[in-house]
Amino acid sequence: MANKQTSMSNVRQIIKLYSQAIGKKKIALRLGISKNTVKHYIDVFETLKTTSDALMKLTDFELNKVFNPPQPTFITGKLNQLITFFPVMEKQLRKRGMTVGKQFQEYKRLHTEGYEATQFYHYYNQWCKKVNPSMHMEHKVGDKMYVDYAGVTWPYVHTDTGEIKDAQVFVAILGWSQYAYVEAMKNQTLEEFIAACENAMHYFKGVPLALVPDNLKSAVIKASKHEPTLNENFKSFADHYGIAILPARSRSPQDKAHVENMVKLSYNRIYTNMNEKDIKPLTELNTEIWKHLSVHNDTILTGKQCSRRDQLMLELPALSPLPEKRYEMRKIKQVTVMKNGHIYLSEDQHYYSVPYELIGKKLKLQYSRSQVDLYNQYELVATHKRIRSPHNYSTEPSHMPPQHRYVTEWSPTFFIEKAKAIDPVVEYYVSQVLAKKQHPEQAYKSCQGILSFAIRVGNTRLIKACKRAQEIGYYNYKIIEDILTKNLDRYDEDLEPTPMPTHDNIRGGNYYQ
Repeated sequence: MANKQTSMSNVRQIIKLYSQAIGKKKIALRLGISKNTVKHYIDVFETLKTTSDALMKLTDFELNKVFNPPQPTFITGKLNQLITFFPVMEKQLRKRGMTVGKQFQEYKRLHTEGYEATQFYHYYNQWCKKVNPSMHMEHKVGDKMYVDYAGVTWPYVHTDTGEIKDAQVFVAILGWSQYAYVEAMKNQTLEEFIAACENAMHYFKGVPLALVPDNLKSAVIKASKHEPTLNENFKSFADHYGIAILPARSRSPQDKAHVENMVKLSYNRIYTNMNEKDIKPLTELNTEIWKHLSVHNDTILTGKQCSRRDQLMLELPALSPLPEKRYEMRKIKQVTVMKNGHIYLSEDQHYYSVPYELIGKKLKLQYSRSQVDLYNQYELVATHKRIRSPHNYSTEPSHMPPQHRYVTEWSPTFFIEKAKAIDPVVEYYVSQVLAKKQHPEQAYKSCQGILSFAIRVGNTRLIKACKRAQEIGYYNYKIIEDILTKNLDRYDEDLEPTPMPTHDNIRGGNYYQ
């Protein structure tokens, strides 16, 4: 039979003519094919033990399987050794720095009589196509943003300590427009990762439908190809921006091929254009990165007449608008309310008040860069501005019991205003009581006691008592109490002096004039 496969139309004609008792030579001449080909198909037909009518009812696909069944592949011992080596090699290639070339050397060490490099690569490519076929990813406008970290860090100088540290280079790209964002971050912690994702969306001027991260440990607590477990703060960040999180499958680079390619491009178009010996602070480093990034985004795409920036202009309408406020990452702790009605934030060594009815209860503490919130069984019971002031208190007066609340309101102004409402004489006297003490708080209880007499004996007697005490120059609670107890305030201050009696032995007032 010829190497070129005969069409199923000719096969049908061969069987039909043969069933009409036409000879093989005439069939070959009529159809313009070789006699051997005709003989082959007739021999196959006779072994099938079926009728021509039954064969005519089959489709071309079914007929082809009948006359050209797949031939079994015979694998030699040497090829079998190579194919057995490939799965082991695939696992080794997942290690950082491992290459196919190194694995070829390992193969030759194990099988000295094995295939050489050309055949090794040929069979490996064929094996990859069968075992790991590549999938074409269809990208939609405004659909996904892919994020990852470059494997190579970049040195920077810490402005506070002067230390040389390694920055982690964050890379993000929009799937459809391929518009990219690159930023050097301090580390790969969740707080830095969220900040980088947020900066990328602000750079893109919009929010895509989904974010596709790698399985970063700080963001994805437990990786799973079906339903990965995300960090609570990362989910909260996604809710704030209204974006879905779709972690890439483990060991599936095709899920994020765009960002993997962008990492390579960042090495080529950003890293190579920067001087690694010129170590700068992080802000200056990013300024230089963004300068080269802008050139990259403006470069005309291969095979197109537009740049990534041009494509972004078309993708922008499909992106959701950015929220008014940026996301603030929140940390969560469980705390117990102390007897003084405050909780302790150990990170800042600061105390925050809660309603006094919750003393002794366990509350959920959530705090961000600027705010502290406390929850009692999902109910928000207290909100404070975060203050990083060690060993100090942030107290909301409404959280305190009434008796404590009154005491916290005490101040020089408080007592002077109370006294002024009674009479200017009392106001002056109270101000002098406050002034006589080295610290005003030392006089608060004295002032409270003096003003309490307005209720106990009335405003009139208190005013007279203050006048009497002022005349003799004493300014304290005790003198007012003595005056009122001994009724000294009842004596008229303006009584006429008693005239001297006349007597022969008394010279009288006129004697000295």
